[in-house]
Amino acid sequence: MKKQILAAVTISVFTVACTKSTTKTEQVENPDGSVTTTTTTVSETPNTVDTAKINNAKEDVKAKVDEAGNKIDDAAQKAKDKIDATADKTKQDLHKAGQDIKTEANKVGQDAKEAAKKGASKVEEAAKKVKEDLSK
Repeated sequence: MKKQILAAVTISVFTVACTKSTTKTEQVENPDGSVTTTTTTVSETPNTVDTAKINNAKEDVKAKVDEAGNKIDDAAQKAKDKIDATADKTKQDLHKAGQDIKTEANKVGQDAKEAAKKGASKVEEAAKKVKEDLSK
């Protein structure tokens, strides 16, 4: 779309630049002796248009539009690469954090099991004492 607009503007500029204006001034003496001056401006477009110049201009415009498009594409690719790299790093960081949480959860689970074993052995010892006391 941008290419078409730029091409249309270029062609219109060359069309205006190729227009030739001529001004004609006529003086007519009236019967009473006064003079009337008439000025006429005529705009002419010559039949011979230098198509080589127009084609060169079109090619220049096309080259510049292509160059701008390439720059935009390059900038977009760089931005995408940067986003992808950031996303990969974030994914790695989250994975590591998940592993750390899992490791700590396992430690807490082991601690809880050990505490439960100690508590159970104390309950068993107390139960034995109570049983011995009851049997006396």
